[in-house]
Amino acid sequence: MARFSKRCTLPVAPAEAFAWHARPGALERLLPPWQRVRVLERSADGLAEGTRVALELRWGPLRSRWIARHRAVEADRSFVDEQEHGPFATWRHTHRFLPGEGGCVLEDEVEYGLPLGPLGAVLGGRAVQRALERTFSFRHARTAADLVRHHRTAGERRHVVVTGASGLIGAALTAFLRSGGHRVTTLVRRRPREGWDEAFWDPSSGAVDAAALEGADAVVHLAGENIGGGRWTAARRRSILDSRVRGTELLAHTLAGLAHPPPVLVAASAVGFYGDRGREEVDEDTGPGRGFLADVCRAWEQACAPASEAGLRVVNARFGMVLSASGGALARMLPAFRAGLGGPMGRGEQAVSWVALDDAVGAVLFAISKATVAGPVNVVAPGAVSNRDLARSLGRVLRRPARLPVPGPAIRLAFGAMGDELLLAGARVRPGRLQGRVEEGVSENWTEHPPAPTGGWQEERARCPAPWW
Repeated sequence: MARFSKRCTLPVAPAEAFAWHARPGALERLLPPWQRVRVLERSADGLAEGTRVALELRWGPLRSRWIARHRAVEADRSFVDEQEHGPFATWRHTHRFLPGEGGCVLEDEVEYGLPLGPLGAVLGGRAVQRALERTFSFRHARTAADLVRHHRTAGERRHVVVTGASGLIGAALTAFLRSGGHRVTTLVRRRPREGWDEAFWDPSSGAVDAAALEGADAVVHLAGENIGGGRWTAARRRSILDSRVRGTELLAHTLAGLAHPPPVLVAASAVGFYGDRGREEVDEDTGPGRGFLADVCRAWEQACAPASEAGLRVVNARFGMVLSASGGALARMLPAFRAGLGGPMGRGEQAVSWVALDDAVGAVLFAISKATVAGPVNVVAPGAVSNRDLARSLGRVLRRPARLPVPGPAIRLAFGAMGDELLLAGARVRPGRLQGRVEEGVSENWTEHPPAPTGGWQEERARCPAPWW
Protein backbone atom coordinates (compact mmCIF):
# COMPACT_ATOMS: atom_id res chain seq x y z
CA MET A 1 0.00 0.00 0.00
CA ALA A 2 1.23 3.46 -0.96
CA ARG A 3 0.27 6.60 0.93
CA PHE A 4 -0.23 10.26 0.03
CA SER A 5 -1.13 13.06 2.46
CA LYS A 6 -1.66 16.79 2.08
CA ARG A 7 -2.96 19.53 4.35
CA CYS A 8 -4.24 23.06 3.89
CA THR A 9 -5.73 25.74 6.15
CA LEU A 10 -9.30 26.88 5.47
CA PRO A 11 -10.72 30.17 6.81
CA VAL A 12 -13.95 28.59 8.08
CA ALA A 13 -15.00 26.33 10.95
CA PRO A 14 -14.78 22.54 10.50
CA ALA A 15 -18.58 22.26 10.36
CA GLU A 16 -18.80 24.74 7.49
CA ALA A 17 -16.08 22.97 5.50
CA PHE A 18 -17.74 19.59 6.09
CA ALA A 19 -21.14 20.95 5.00
CA TRP A 20 -19.65 22.31 1.76
CA HIS A 21 -18.27 18.86 0.87
CA ALA A 22 -21.69 17.30 1.55
CA ARG A 23 -23.63 19.52 -0.86
CA PRO A 24 -24.43 18.84 -4.52
CA GLY A 25 -21.93 20.55 -6.78
CA ALA A 26 -18.93 20.26 -4.44
CA LEU A 27 -17.54 17.16 -6.14
CA GLU A 28 -17.83 18.83 -9.56
CA ARG A 29 -15.99 21.87 -8.21
CA LEU A 30 -13.15 19.62 -7.02
CA LEU A 31 -12.52 17.93 -10.38
CA PRO A 32 -9.39 19.46 -11.99
CA PRO A 33 -10.13 20.89 -15.44
CA TRP A 34 -7.29 18.98 -17.07
CA GLN A 35 -8.77 15.61 -16.03
CA ARG A 36 -11.48 14.09 -18.20
CA VAL A 37 -13.80 13.02 -15.41
CA ARG A 38 -17.57 13.30 -15.24
CA VAL A 39 -19.92 12.72 -12.31
CA LEU A 40 -22.48 10.11 -13.36
CA GLU A 41 -24.27 9.61 -10.07
CA ARG A 42 -24.19 11.08 -6.60
CA SER A 43 -26.56 10.24 -3.81
CA ALA A 44 -29.01 12.92 -2.73
CA ASP A 45 -28.09 12.06 0.86
CA GLY A 46 -24.72 13.78 0.56
CA LEU A 47 -22.17 12.18 2.85
CA ALA A 48 -24.48 9.78 4.66
CA GLU A 49 -22.97 6.42 5.58
CA GLY A 50 -22.91 4.04 2.61
CA THR A 51 -23.92 6.54 -0.06
CA ARG A 52 -22.46 5.99 -3.51
CA VAL A 53 -20.62 8.13 -6.07
CA ALA A 54 -20.05 7.03 -9.67
CA LEU A 55 -17.56 8.75 -11.98
CA GLU A 56 -16.71 8.28 -15.64
CA LEU A 57 -13.00 8.50 -16.50
CA ARG A 58 -11.72 9.00 -20.05
CA TRP A 59 -8.30 8.29 -21.54
CA GLY A 60 -8.53 9.22 -25.19
CA PRO A 61 -11.29 7.02 -26.68
CA LEU A 62 -11.30 4.71 -23.64
CA ARG A 63 -13.83 5.06 -20.83
CA SER A 64 -14.12 3.42 -17.43
CA ARG A 65 -16.13 3.79 -14.25
CA TRP A 66 -14.91 4.64 -10.78
CA ILE A 67 -17.41 3.77 -8.04
CA ALA A 68 -16.84 4.70 -4.42
CA ARG A 69 -18.88 4.67 -1.22
CA HIS A 70 -18.75 6.96 1.80
CA ARG A 71 -17.71 5.19 4.98
CA ALA A 72 -16.83 6.09 8.57
CA VAL A 73 -18.76 9.36 8.43
CA GLU A 74 -18.37 11.54 11.54
CA ALA A 75 -20.40 14.73 11.11
CA ASP A 76 -18.29 17.89 10.99
CA ARG A 77 -15.10 15.85 11.55
CA SER A 78 -14.29 13.31 8.82
CA PHE A 79 -15.45 10.86 6.18
CA VAL A 80 -13.88 8.19 3.98
CA ASP A 81 -14.25 7.33 0.28
CA GLU A 82 -13.54 3.67 -0.50
CA GLN A 83 -13.26 2.40 -4.05
CA GLU A 84 -15.65 -0.40 -4.97
CA HIS A 85 -14.67 -0.44 -8.63
CA GLY A 86 -12.07 1.60 -10.46
CA PRO A 87 -8.55 1.95 -11.82
CA PHE A 88 -6.73 1.20 -8.55
CA ALA A 89 -6.29 -2.18 -6.90
CA THR A 90 -7.39 -0.47 -3.67
CA TRP A 91 -8.22 3.13 -2.77
CA ARG A 92 -9.15 4.66 0.59
CA HIS A 93 -9.37 8.45 0.84
CA THR A 94 -9.87 9.95 4.29
CA HIS A 95 -11.03 13.58 4.59
CA ARG A 96 -10.41 15.17 7.98
CA PHE A 97 -11.58 18.57 9.20
CA LEU A 98 -9.43 19.52 12.18
CA PRO A 99 -9.84 22.58 14.40
CA GLY A 100 -7.27 25.26 13.63
CA GLU A 101 -6.47 28.84 14.51
CA GLY A 102 -8.91 31.14 12.71
CA GLY A 103 -10.60 28.27 10.89
CA CYS A 104 -9.78 24.63 10.32
CA VAL A 105 -7.21 22.34 8.76
CA LEU A 106 -8.30 20.12 5.87
CA GLU A 107 -6.26 16.92 5.74
CA ASP A 108 -6.55 14.52 2.80
CA GLU A 109 -4.95 11.12 3.29
CA VAL A 110 -5.00 8.56 0.49
CA GLU A 111 -3.95 4.94 0.86
CA TYR A 112 -3.89 3.07 -2.42
CA GLY A 113 -2.56 0.06 -4.25
CA LEU A 114 -1.73 -0.07 -7.96
CA PRO A 115 -2.62 -2.92 -10.32
CA LEU A 116 0.09 -5.54 -10.91
CA GLY A 117 1.32 -5.27 -7.33
CA PRO A 118 5.05 -4.50 -6.93
CA LEU A 119 5.51 -4.24 -10.70
CA GLY A 120 2.76 -1.61 -10.90
CA ALA A 121 4.38 0.32 -8.06
CA VAL A 122 7.73 0.34 -9.87
CA LEU A 123 6.23 1.35 -13.23
CA GLY A 124 3.70 3.92 -12.07
CA GLY A 125 4.39 4.84 -8.45
CA ARG A 126 6.19 8.13 -9.06
CA ALA A 127 3.74 9.25 -11.75
CA VAL A 128 0.77 8.61 -9.45
CA GLN A 129 2.38 10.57 -6.61
CA ARG A 130 3.03 13.52 -8.94
CA ALA A 131 -0.56 13.38 -10.22
CA LEU A 132 -1.93 13.31 -6.67
CA GLU A 133 0.23 16.26 -5.63
CA ARG A 134 -1.02 18.33 -8.55
CA THR A 135 -4.64 17.24 -8.11
CA PHE A 136 -4.82 18.00 -4.40
CA SER A 137 -3.01 21.32 -4.82
CA PHE A 138 -5.83 22.30 -7.16
CA ARG A 139 -8.52 20.87 -4.88
CA HIS A 140 -7.25 22.74 -1.83
CA ALA A 141 -6.95 26.04 -3.70
CA ARG A 142 -10.46 25.65 -5.15
CA THR A 143 -11.94 24.63 -1.79
CA ALA A 144 -10.45 27.64 0.00
CA ALA A 145 -11.54 30.08 -2.72
CA ASP A 146 -15.10 28.77 -2.85
CA LEU A 147 -15.50 28.68 0.92
CA VAL A 148 -14.34 32.29 1.22
CA ARG A 149 -16.87 33.34 -1.41
CA HIS A 150 -19.75 31.44 0.19
CA HIS A 151 -18.79 32.52 3.71
CA ARG A 152 -19.34 36.16 2.70
CA THR A 153 -22.96 35.37 1.83
CA ALA A 154 -23.62 33.01 4.74
CA GLY A 155 -27.32 33.01 5.58
CA GLU A 156 -28.37 34.15 2.10
CA ARG A 157 -30.00 31.54 -0.11
CA ARG A 158 -31.14 32.29 -3.62
CA HIS A 159 -33.18 30.45 -6.22
CA VAL A 160 -31.59 30.73 -9.66
CA VAL A 161 -33.05 29.25 -12.84
CA VAL A 162 -30.45 28.33 -15.48
CA THR A 163 -30.72 27.36 -19.14
CA GLY A 164 -27.74 25.79 -20.87
CA ALA A 165 -26.68 24.20 -17.59
CA SER A 166 -24.81 21.39 -19.36
CA GLY A 167 -22.53 23.83 -21.18
CA LEU A 168 -19.11 25.01 -20.06
CA ILE A 169 -20.25 28.13 -18.16
CA GLY A 170 -23.60 26.68 -17.08
CA ALA A 171 -22.06 23.58 -15.50
CA ALA A 172 -19.51 25.61 -13.54
CA LEU A 173 -22.14 28.12 -12.43
CA THR A 174 -24.65 25.53 -11.22
CA ALA A 175 -21.97 23.55 -9.35
CA PHE A 176 -20.75 26.69 -7.58
CA LEU A 177 -24.25 27.78 -6.58
CA ARG A 178 -25.35 24.37 -5.36
CA SER A 179 -22.17 23.83 -3.35
CA GLY A 180 -23.01 27.07 -1.53
CA GLY A 181 -26.47 25.85 -0.56
CA HIS A 182 -28.36 27.82 -3.19
CA ARG A 183 -31.22 26.29 -5.15
CA VAL A 184 -30.70 25.90 -8.88
CA THR A 185 -33.49 24.87 -11.25
CA THR A 186 -32.29 23.85 -14.70
CA LEU A 187 -34.51 24.11 -17.76
CA VAL A 188 -34.10 20.99 -19.90
CA ARG A 189 -35.48 19.89 -23.28
CA ARG A 190 -36.06 16.29 -22.21
CA ARG A 191 -38.42 14.88 -19.62
CA PRO A 192 -37.31 16.14 -16.17
CA ARG A 193 -35.82 13.43 -13.96
CA GLU A 194 -37.68 12.58 -10.79
CA GLY A 195 -35.94 13.93 -7.70
CA TRP A 196 -33.88 16.44 -9.70
CA ASP A 197 -34.59 20.18 -9.69
CA GLU A 198 -35.40 20.33 -13.39
CA ALA A 199 -38.20 21.87 -15.44
CA PHE A 200 -39.18 21.36 -19.06
CA TRP A 201 -38.89 23.83 -21.88
CA ASP A 202 -38.75 23.52 -25.66
CA PRO A 203 -38.04 26.75 -27.55
CA SER A 204 -38.82 25.14 -30.91
CA SER A 205 -42.43 24.47 -29.84
CA GLY A 206 -42.79 27.45 -27.52
CA ALA A 207 -43.31 25.29 -24.41
CA VAL A 208 -41.94 26.27 -21.01
CA ASP A 209 -42.87 25.44 -17.42
CA ALA A 210 -43.71 28.96 -16.27
CA ALA A 211 -44.32 27.80 -12.69
CA ALA A 212 -40.61 26.99 -12.37
CA LEU A 213 -39.78 30.65 -13.06
CA GLU A 214 -42.38 32.16 -10.75
CA GLY A 215 -40.79 33.79 -7.71
CA ALA A 216 -37.20 32.91 -8.58
CA ASP A 217 -34.45 35.34 -7.60
CA ALA A 218 -32.74 35.32 -11.00
CA VAL A 219 -32.74 33.66 -14.42
CA VAL A 220 -29.45 32.99 -16.21
CA HIS A 221 -29.99 32.18 -19.89
CA LEU A 222 -26.96 30.47 -21.45
CA ALA A 223 -28.56 28.11 -23.98
CA GLY A 224 -27.62 28.25 -27.65
CA GLU A 225 -26.29 25.99 -30.39
CA ASN A 226 -22.51 25.65 -30.66
CA ILE A 227 -21.37 28.09 -33.35
CA GLY A 228 -18.19 26.09 -33.98
CA GLY A 229 -19.94 22.75 -34.53
CA GLY A 230 -19.64 22.71 -38.33
CA ARG A 231 -19.51 24.76 -41.53
CA TRP A 232 -22.00 27.59 -41.71
CA THR A 233 -24.32 26.31 -44.36
CA ALA A 234 -27.59 28.15 -44.86
CA ALA A 235 -29.34 25.58 -42.67
CA ARG A 236 -26.69 25.90 -39.93
CA ARG A 237 -26.97 29.68 -39.95
CA ARG A 238 -30.73 29.48 -39.46
CA SER A 239 -30.28 26.91 -36.68
CA ILE A 240 -27.67 29.02 -34.85
CA LEU A 241 -29.84 32.14 -35.06
CA ASP A 242 -33.08 30.37 -34.10
CA SER A 243 -31.48 28.58 -31.12
CA ARG A 244 -30.64 31.95 -29.62
CA VAL A 245 -33.50 34.19 -30.64
CA ARG A 246 -36.41 31.76 -30.16
CA GLY A 247 -35.24 30.63 -26.72
CA THR A 248 -34.60 34.19 -25.57
CA GLU A 249 -37.95 35.44 -26.89
CA LEU A 250 -39.76 32.57 -25.18
CA LEU A 251 -38.10 33.29 -21.85
CA ALA A 252 -38.55 37.06 -22.11
CA HIS A 253 -42.28 36.83 -22.95
CA THR A 254 -42.86 34.22 -20.23
CA LEU A 255 -41.06 36.26 -17.57
CA ALA A 256 -42.98 39.38 -18.58
CA GLY A 257 -46.27 37.58 -17.98
CA LEU A 258 -45.52 36.20 -14.51
CA ALA A 259 -47.30 37.44 -11.41
CA HIS A 260 -44.01 37.39 -9.47
CA PRO A 261 -41.18 37.48 -11.99
CA PRO A 262 -37.53 37.29 -10.94
CA PRO A 263 -36.00 40.76 -10.70
CA VAL A 264 -33.11 40.02 -13.06
CA LEU A 265 -32.44 38.16 -16.32
CA VAL A 266 -28.78 37.59 -17.21
CA ALA A 267 -28.75 36.59 -20.88
CA ALA A 268 -25.68 35.39 -22.75
CA SER A 269 -24.35 37.24 -25.76
CA ALA A 270 -20.84 37.37 -27.23
CA VAL A 271 -18.07 39.76 -28.25
CA GLY A 272 -18.90 38.71 -31.80
CA PHE A 273 -21.34 41.65 -31.51
CA TYR A 274 -18.46 43.96 -32.45
CA GLY A 275 -17.39 42.10 -35.59
CA ASP A 276 -13.82 42.26 -36.91
CA ARG A 277 -12.28 45.48 -35.55
CA GLY A 278 -8.58 44.92 -36.21
CA ARG A 279 -6.52 46.99 -33.76
CA GLU A 280 -9.44 49.19 -32.67
CA GLU A 281 -10.35 48.95 -28.97
CA VAL A 282 -14.08 48.71 -28.28
CA ASP A 283 -16.27 48.76 -25.16
CA GLU A 284 -19.96 48.50 -24.31
CA ASP A 285 -20.71 51.90 -25.88
CA THR A 286 -19.38 50.78 -29.28
CA GLY A 287 -21.99 49.93 -31.88
CA PRO A 288 -22.38 46.55 -33.60
CA GLY A 289 -20.02 45.38 -36.29
CA ARG A 290 -20.67 43.56 -39.52
CA GLY A 291 -20.97 39.90 -40.31
CA PHE A 292 -23.08 36.90 -39.39
CA LEU A 293 -21.98 36.78 -35.74
CA ALA A 294 -22.64 40.48 -35.23
CA ASP A 295 -26.12 40.09 -36.70
CA VAL A 296 -26.83 37.07 -34.47
CA CYS A 297 -25.68 38.88 -31.31
CA ARG A 298 -27.72 41.97 -32.11
CA ALA A 299 -30.89 39.90 -32.67
CA TRP A 300 -30.08 37.81 -29.57
CA GLU A 301 -29.94 40.87 -27.33
CA GLN A 302 -32.99 42.50 -28.90
CA ALA A 303 -35.01 39.37 -28.09
CA CYS A 304 -34.76 40.33 -24.39
CA ALA A 305 -36.93 43.43 -24.97
CA PRO A 306 -40.21 42.02 -23.54
CA ALA A 307 -38.50 41.32 -20.21
CA SER A 308 -36.93 44.77 -19.91
CA GLU A 309 -40.19 46.45 -20.97
CA ALA A 310 -41.94 44.55 -18.16
CA GLY A 311 -39.52 46.05 -15.63
CA LEU A 312 -36.97 43.27 -15.24
CA ARG A 313 -33.33 44.23 -15.04
CA VAL A 314 -31.72 42.66 -18.10
CA VAL A 315 -27.97 42.11 -18.37
CA ASN A 316 -26.52 41.03 -21.73
CA ALA A 317 -23.28 39.24 -20.87
CA ARG A 318 -21.03 39.54 -23.93
CA PHE A 319 -18.62 36.66 -23.35
CA GLY A 320 -15.20 36.53 -24.91
CA MET A 321 -13.42 33.25 -25.60
CA VAL A 322 -13.95 31.31 -22.36
CA LEU A 323 -10.78 29.37 -21.62
CA SER A 324 -10.71 26.18 -19.58
CA ALA A 325 -9.01 22.86 -20.12
CA SER A 326 -12.33 21.19 -19.29
CA GLY A 327 -14.09 22.33 -22.47
CA GLY A 328 -14.65 25.04 -25.05
CA ALA A 329 -12.02 26.47 -27.38
CA LEU A 330 -9.01 25.68 -25.19
CA ALA A 331 -9.94 22.01 -24.83
CA ARG A 332 -10.22 21.72 -28.62
CA MET A 333 -6.81 23.34 -29.05
CA LEU A 334 -4.96 21.21 -26.52
CA PRO A 335 -4.46 17.96 -28.52
CA ALA A 336 -2.60 19.72 -31.34
CA PHE A 337 -0.53 21.83 -28.96
CA ARG A 338 0.32 18.82 -26.76
CA ALA A 339 1.61 17.09 -29.89
CA GLY A 340 3.81 20.09 -30.71
CA LEU A 341 1.69 20.90 -33.77
CA GLY A 342 0.12 24.12 -32.48
CA GLY A 343 0.66 27.61 -33.78
CA PRO A 344 -1.03 30.85 -34.80
CA MET A 345 -4.05 31.02 -37.09
CA GLY A 346 -3.31 32.87 -40.32
CA ARG A 347 -0.97 35.78 -39.69
CA GLY A 348 -1.70 35.57 -35.96
CA GLU A 349 -2.34 39.30 -35.56
CA GLN A 350 -6.07 39.06 -34.85
CA ALA A 351 -7.02 39.98 -31.29
CA VAL A 352 -8.38 37.35 -28.91
CA SER A 353 -10.57 38.77 -26.15
CA TRP A 354 -10.56 35.97 -23.59
CA VAL A 355 -11.74 35.20 -20.08
CA ALA A 356 -10.96 32.31 -17.70
CA LEU A 357 -13.93 30.11 -16.80
CA ASP A 358 -14.00 31.03 -13.11
CA ASP A 359 -13.87 34.71 -14.03
CA ALA A 360 -16.84 34.23 -16.36
CA VAL A 361 -18.80 32.62 -13.51
CA GLY A 362 -17.78 35.46 -11.20
CA ALA A 363 -19.05 38.02 -13.71
CA VAL A 364 -22.43 36.28 -13.90
CA LEU A 365 -22.72 36.26 -10.11
CA PHE A 366 -21.84 39.95 -10.04
CA ALA A 367 -24.50 40.69 -12.67
CA ILE A 368 -27.10 38.82 -10.61
CA SER A 369 -26.38 40.67 -7.37
CA LYS A 370 -25.54 44.24 -8.37
CA ALA A 371 -28.83 46.06 -8.85
CA THR A 372 -27.34 48.96 -10.83
CA VAL A 373 -25.81 46.75 -13.53
CA ALA A 374 -27.96 46.50 -16.67
CA GLY A 375 -27.54 46.33 -20.41
CA PRO A 376 -24.42 45.03 -22.15
CA VAL A 377 -21.48 43.88 -20.03
CA ASN A 378 -18.27 42.69 -21.68
CA VAL A 379 -17.09 39.56 -19.90
CA VAL A 380 -13.43 39.58 -20.92
CA ALA A 381 -10.02 40.10 -19.40
CA PRO A 382 -8.73 43.69 -19.53
CA GLY A 383 -5.89 42.82 -21.92
CA ALA A 384 -6.77 41.18 -25.22
CA VAL A 385 -3.88 39.23 -26.75
CA SER A 386 -2.96 38.43 -30.32
CA ASN A 387 -3.64 34.96 -31.62
CA ARG A 388 0.12 34.53 -32.00
CA ASP A 389 0.77 35.44 -28.35
CA LEU A 390 -1.96 33.07 -27.21
CA ALA A 391 -0.31 30.25 -29.15
CA ARG A 392 3.11 31.09 -27.68
CA SER A 393 1.74 31.17 -24.13
CA LEU A 394 -0.02 27.86 -24.56
CA GLY A 395 3.13 26.28 -25.96
CA ARG A 396 5.14 27.64 -23.02
CA VAL A 397 2.67 26.26 -20.46
CA LEU A 398 2.66 22.84 -22.13
CA ARG A 399 6.43 22.93 -22.78
CA ARG A 400 5.88 22.29 -26.47
CA PRO A 401 6.85 24.20 -29.60
CA ALA A 402 4.02 26.32 -31.01
CA ARG A 403 5.44 27.66 -34.24
CA LEU A 404 3.42 25.91 -36.96
CA PRO A 405 1.05 28.50 -38.45
CA VAL A 406 -2.18 27.44 -40.10
CA PRO A 407 -2.39 29.46 -43.36
CA GLY A 408 -5.43 31.67 -43.79
CA PRO A 409 -6.37 30.18 -47.19
CA ALA A 410 -6.35 26.69 -45.66
CA ILE A 411 -8.67 27.85 -42.87
CA ARG A 412 -11.06 29.43 -45.37
CA LEU A 413 -11.01 26.29 -47.51
CA ALA A 414 -11.74 24.04 -44.54
CA PHE A 415 -14.28 26.17 -42.67
CA GLY A 416 -15.57 28.79 -45.09
CA ALA A 417 -17.15 31.87 -43.52
CA MET A 418 -16.93 30.28 -40.07
CA GLY A 419 -13.15 30.25 -40.35
CA ASP A 420 -13.08 33.91 -41.38
CA GLU A 421 -15.25 35.14 -38.49
CA LEU A 422 -14.23 32.74 -35.72
CA LEU A 423 -10.54 32.11 -36.39
CA LEU A 424 -9.18 34.94 -38.54
CA ALA A 425 -11.17 37.92 -37.21
CA GLY A 426 -10.92 39.61 -33.84
CA ALA A 427 -11.64 42.64 -31.69
CA ARG A 428 -9.83 44.25 -28.77
CA VAL A 429 -12.71 44.31 -26.32
CA ARG A 430 -12.40 46.22 -23.07
CA PRO A 431 -14.53 45.26 -20.01
CA GLY A 432 -15.56 48.86 -19.45
CA ARG A 433 -18.52 48.22 -17.13
CA LEU A 434 -16.65 45.74 -14.96
CA GLN A 435 -13.47 47.80 -14.78
CA GLY A 436 -15.54 50.82 -13.85
CA ARG A 437 -16.97 48.91 -10.90
CA VAL A 438 -13.47 48.07 -9.72
CA GLU A 439 -12.50 51.74 -9.78
CA GLU A 440 -15.63 52.62 -7.80
CA GLY A 441 -14.66 50.11 -5.09
CA VAL A 442 -17.95 48.27 -5.31
CA SER A 443 -18.53 45.59 -2.65
CA GLU A 444 -21.82 43.76 -2.55
CA ASN A 445 -23.05 40.22 -1.98
CA TRP A 446 -21.48 37.68 -4.32
CA THR A 447 -18.33 39.56 -5.29
CA GLU A 448 -15.93 42.04 -3.75
CA HIS A 449 -15.16 43.19 -7.27
CA PRO A 450 -15.92 42.13 -10.82
CA PRO A 451 -13.36 40.18 -12.83
CA ALA A 452 -10.07 41.76 -13.75
CA PRO A 453 -8.07 38.60 -14.53
CA THR A 454 -4.46 38.75 -15.66
CA GLY A 455 -3.65 35.13 -16.42
CA GLY A 456 -6.46 32.89 -15.22
CA TRP A 457 -6.41 30.56 -18.21
CA GLN A 458 -2.76 29.76 -17.57
CA GLU A 459 -3.57 29.21 -13.88
CA GLU A 460 -6.06 26.52 -14.99
CA ARG A 461 -3.03 24.47 -16.08
CA ALA A 462 -0.71 25.48 -13.26
CA ARG A 463 0.18 23.32 -10.28
CA CYS A 464 -1.94 25.28 -7.81
CA PRO A 465 -4.39 27.45 -9.77
CA ALA A 466 -6.31 29.67 -7.33
CA PRO A 467 -9.28 31.43 -8.97
CA TRP A 468 -9.30 35.20 -8.45
CA TRP A 469 -12.65 35.17 -6.73
